Amino acid sequence: MAAEKPTQITGARFIAESFSQLGVSHVFFMDAMLRPTLVEMEDLGISRILAHSEKSAAYMADGYARVGGRVGVCMAQSVGAANLAAGLQDAYLHRAPVVALTGRKEPMLRYRNAYQEVPHTPLFASVTKASMDISEAREIQHLLPQAFREAADGSPRPVHLDVNGLGGEIIEGGAIENAVLPPAELGQLPKHRPQASAEAVQAAALTLSKAERPVFVVGAGAIQAEAHAELAALAEKLNIPVATSLGGRTIIPTTHRLHIGTVGTYSAPPANALVSEADLVIYVGCHAGDQPTNNYTVPAQGTPIIQLDLDGQEIGRNYPNVTPVWGCPKRALADLVKRVEAHNEWVDWADYVGKTVSAWRDEMEPLCQPGDGTIRVEHLCREISEALPENGVLVADTGYSGIWSATMIDLPHAGQSYLRAAGSLGWAFPASLGAQCGAPDRPVVCFSGDGAFYYHLTELETQKRWNIPVVTVINNNSGFGQGTPKVASFYDGRDGGNPDEINRFGPTDFAAVARTMGVEGVRIEDPADLGPALRKAIAARKPVLIDVVTDIYPRAPEAWSPPVE
Repeated sequence: MAAEKPTQITGARFIAESFSQLGVSHVFFMDAMLRPTLVEMEDLGISRILAHSEKSAAYMADGYARVGGRVGVCMAQSVGAANLAAGLQDAYLHRAPVVALTGRKEPMLRYRNAYQEVPHTPLFASVTKASMDISEAREIQHLLPQAFREAADGSPRPVHLDVNGLGGEIIEGGAIENAVLPPAELGQLPKHRPQASAEAVQAAALTLSKAERPVFVVGAGAIQAEAHAELAALAEKLNIPVATSLGGRTIIPTTHRLHIGTVGTYSAPPANALVSEADLVIYVGCHAGDQPTNNYTVPAQGTPIIQLDLDGQEIGRNYPNVTPVWGCPKRALADLVKRVEAHNEWVDWADYVGKTVSAWRDEMEPLCQPGDGTIRVEHLCREISEALPENGVLVADTGYSGIWSATMIDLPHAGQSYLRAAGSLGWAFPASLGAQCGAPDRPVVCFSGDGAFYYHLTELETQKRWNIPVVTVINNNSGFGQGTPKVASFYDGRDGGNPDEINRFGPTDFAAVARTMGVEGVRIEDPADLGPALRKAIAARKPVLIDVVTDIYPRAPEAWSPPVE
């Protein structure tokens, strides 16, 4: 009896079938990359989102990955590799699982002044966990699954695959014999994570039992581990207040009686002051970088710390005196709740924290009401808070958009999500399109300043082309509002000068720009029109841009810092 002949599959078909097996519903790309593979993807029902820049494609994949806890995919041909790498910075800083594919010139053209070619690996070294070179088709069945595995496992971050051929055509055209598709579970964040040891949990319980004023500081790692219920159960049982990093927002509703707010450099004044008063800080899935610690001053160095993290390399990195709990935050919280009983003084501490936060909110309340004439950003934030549905996703840009949204927008419902730029101005709009692709049944609202929106406004055409029903809200103050006082201070004592040249631009009617690209545009100049326009746009479930004309001079809440001794 004759032996069966080996079955063959092209590299293009293998990549497409692998993406389908891994649950990839959308890929985000710039032409011309893996064109035959894109054709194969169509047969398998994978949406191919052509962007207008490599950075946009990376940001879309980032938003897609964050909202769904699965791996996002972005691609660019050889000459676009540098731009794609730049777009991965935010995913790297936030720790989002993204796989980026680039083409490269074939081996005989390398190191010979090939047109448009520079070495790619150095470009990706600082924004990925790994950058792997694929020279022949048979390598793809090993390295593609490994890229997904590394992107999602441990501390998630991007992974880069550099494939042979300007647009990957050499890999696509090659043959793979007896190909084995990747395990489907590699396409999402792991459901089974290492469990913290009983000894570590017991040590944390002992440390906690000695505290009088404990607080939680919760980061994105807890969101990724889906530890919402476990965190709430422990906090409520023990009456321990909860502060968050920006990435940790929505771990509990922002109106919860134990919610302190965002802590660090992008916080309202009470949050930093209250965390500074704590005699124990329990970090959960938070890497305690300079932003959530207000440059490592909140809490003060030497404050007792319990740190629960899946990434053991982060435990104790920025603070001494740490009780380490290495393992899945979700499981560690569930184990800890069984080992600690509430203390009477914790009730008094929680009451004090609640009253402090409430007093600040009462102080800000008049600013949130509609005024006469110009629209205040506080009022804009209030209207977004009230209009965002219970299952809504808020995507905020960096800078003042991050500060305003972190301090003045409430997210009171357990089903809401908050995605924030980790530092890349202009990230939010393309990321919101990716997030909507990743969560098609959830309303997505993008909150961006005009300075950030200029970066990628061309993606309005992409939004129209794919009918992506994101509602984009632009805080349009014709400049970079965050830096206005600082720029003005540099002119103190000078005669004349023009500070506006440094950080002012426009005015631009973005609603009119949106309409030219086929997206409904609404211009808001009267405070009374804002709320109805927002609710109507969100309910319509279609692409809408709301251009809100605001004043550049109102200041966002400023973070409290401990006095310098």
